[in-house]
Amino acid sequence: MLKSIKQFFEVHLLLDESPSKMPHNQSLRIASAALLVEMMYVDDEIKGVEKEKIIQLIRGEFGLTEDETNELISTAEDQAKQATDLYQFTQLMNQSYTLAQKVKVIEGLWKVALSDNVLDQYEEHLVRKVADLLHVPHREFIAAKIRVIDGD
Repeated sequence: MLKSIKQFFEVHLLLDESPSKMPHNQSLRIASAALLVEMMYVDDEIKGVEKEKIIQLIRGEFGLTEDETNELISTAEDQAKQATDLYQFTQLMNQSYTLAQKVKVIEGLWKVALSDNVLDQYEEHLVRKVADLLHVPHREFIAAKIRVIDGD
């Protein structure tokens, strides 16, 4: 199994060197997916609609096949379970992402949190915590929430 994961990383998750595109190396993809997975688990109620939203977000952002997406989510779930905090994921993003890219991560978290039409207090707390760790200004945090609610 480790061999298949390594092969997946080597083939599909290579660093995109284009400066105009969001950095998509394996660590950043796993970090992004792990934060989305954390959002799904935070209210202790895993809903199919949340998982589908995560799949949709990952496939749309990274352009992966169904199998690649499933492998990335599986790896992200493992990483999220082993993580002691969120810092290890947000640290990578802080080193590589622009503010606009960080806001996009926050929007993704809001999309997962609101996908079941119920905003749990733990979900909102997690988005706020990640926004703080990513140094996203409060104004951008709120604007991202409004955009997701309005469906923009």
